[in-house]
Amino acid sequence: MKILIAVSSQEYSGPTLSVGMKVARAFKADVTIAYVGEKISEFSTKVVGMAQERMESWDFDRPGVDVLEWAFEYLAEKEFIERTDIEAGFPKNTLVHTGGNRLEVYLKGTICEDVNLILRNGEIIPELRDEVKNHGYDVTIIGGSKKRNMAHDLVQYIDSSIFVVKNFQSDKNYSLLLSVNDAPNTRKAVKYGIRVAQAFDLNVTALTVSDTSLFREGYKSSSKWASKLLRRCGINHHIKFEEGKFHKTVVLLAGDDHIIVMGASTKSPLSKFFKGSKPLKVMNACQGPILIVKS
Repeated sequence: MKILIAVSSQEYSGPTLSVGMKVARAFKADVTIAYVGEKISEFSTKVVGMAQERMESWDFDRPGVDVLEWAFEYLAEKEFIERTDIEAGFPKNTLVHTGGNRLEVYLKGTICEDVNLILRNGEIIPELRDEVKNHGYDVTIIGGSKKRNMAHDLVQYIDSSIFVVKNFQSDKNYSLLLSVNDAPNTRKAVKYGIRVAQAFDLNVTALTVSDTSLFREGYKSSSKWASKLLRRCGINHHIKFEEGKFHKTVVLLAGDDHIIVMGASTKSPLSKFFKGSKPLKVMNACQGPILIVKS
């Protein structure tokens, strides 16, 4: 299992990093923390390249190194990395260039084997998409960006499950709202939801929504299966059936004190573009964190 945590800055990404590491612990997953800095011009790249070669004498940092250093200090404070790495300090003078605009710091984790830091420079969505495509992450964890359509586009174009840490407050008592139906990604979403519930010690509502008062057999059997698995894993939960429009019902019941977990849409990208999808509608309207699970 591999998890990618995308951070932006110390000011805005504290909750994202905190949630991401708790999820990583629950999944026992290797973690990469990535920062995408502004694109470096060809001239600046040459200057930075020279500075990287003689960092100690130039005392010059590539843009974004300070964010990685902040992430390192967080990992050290929480003891997510080995004592030898903590004592050595952040190795900004030995960042490993791994091709293109990508620099990496290799660390040994305490909750998993590897905890790596990545610095990439360029446009956020293409750089994260390339990172996921070439390094095989199962889950990408991002903050609830204030930039228009940022999270929407990341969910659309990144080929991994996406956890959007939207309006997360560490002192709030959350529950977990788990969407259950007979769609292909539901079973995987239930399994992921169980790990998240265990990570944050959450009560779970397994919610099935139907447009009509008739709940088809596939819905009933999926809910029964989910309840059995939740019970087997020792998760305190209850089952709920609601009639109504899916995204409106989920958003209403979730409020601002639930983490939503649901399967991704299986519609084609073209169909999603013109008609939208239920997970995207929920993500755009919900007030709290949401995990959209892809196959």
